[in-house]
Amino acid sequence: MTQITTDSIESAVAPRHWWRALRNSAIAAVALVGVALVFSFLLLLPVAQAQTKTSGELRIGHQKSASLFVLQKAQGTLEKRLAPLGVGLKWVEFPAGPQLLEGLNVGSVDVGFVGEAPPIFAQAAGAKFVYIGNDPAAPEAEALLVQKSSPIKTVAELKGKKVALNKGSNVHYLLVKLLEKHGLKYADIQPVFLPPADARAAFEKGAVDAWAIWDPFLAAAEKQTGARILADGRGVVNNYAYYLAERSYVEKRPEVIQALFDDVVAQGKWLKANLKQAAAIIAPLQGLDADVVELNLRRYGYGVTHLTDAVIAEQQKIADTFFELKLIPKPIVVREAAWKPAR
Repeated sequence: MTQITTDSIESAVAPRHWWRALRNSAIAAVALVGVALVFSFLLLLPVAQAQTKTSGELRIGHQKSASLFVLQKAQGTLEKRLAPLGVGLKWVEFPAGPQLLEGLNVGSVDVGFVGEAPPIFAQAAGAKFVYIGNDPAAPEAEALLVQKSSPIKTVAELKGKKVALNKGSNVHYLLVKLLEKHGLKYADIQPVFLPPADARAAFEKGAVDAWAIWDPFLAAAEKQTGARILADGRGVVNNYAYYLAERSYVEKRPEVIQALFDDVVAQGKWLKANLKQAAAIIAPLQGLDADVVELNLRRYGYGVTHLTDAVIAEQQKIADTFFELKLIPKPIVVREAAWKPAR
């Protein structure tokens, strides 16, 4: 008969204790891993929710003169319209159209709003953008000004005179066409290229004889200095305003562009129906008196649409004129930069 000693009992029991300890350790490890996973999930949940709620950002380039954008920014209507799409909004202000186009070209904004000329200069320079829409024509919203006491009564009398303007802006084309209408060539005047603020200072000092400018700077000069309109765009130019975008953005996010357009139309209707109230909101943001802003708002139409063949043809005329005058280095085809939504 085999004798069972204390040592043999301990050696038999030891493996059982060992396996029990190993099992308990494994259970503890699994529990710890589970707790860690749950903890990590709780930590990452807000980030995941934020990523779900925000699927991008629309960066809009605008000018202080873009009154409807100023209104939209003040009232926060576009933010509310973009929220269901999970899209944030950032407003980026530029002093004028050419600078805004540069911002669009280098990727600092996704969408911009400018006059007729800047896109032509930008396209000729190889900038990356597309036309996505336009507002109605507003020929009264740009003009040639002279001082109230100026002896100049007609555009023809500008021969040999200094005319201030922002190079590559909508009034560049206005000036060319007004000169042409009155029998002058562009070379017959002395263009002085200045941004709006500097141009007004030069105008008030008498350093220039005339100033080609657009609203609200136009209305401000009329109301505040008594400046006289020598000629505006009626019968000469259309003065369309264009919505532009970075091509890849509009192709990837057409629903965001549509939301922008829907808000532009809605707020444009509200503005026209509530001119005085709209002017009161916009005026302090533009640093202007309410009566100046109201005059400006009356000269514009609001209601963005996609470019028609007729609008593209008008913009092509401007491009061709600028090439003939050697204002741009090469001919361009505007239609190549015109975007239309898929049907």
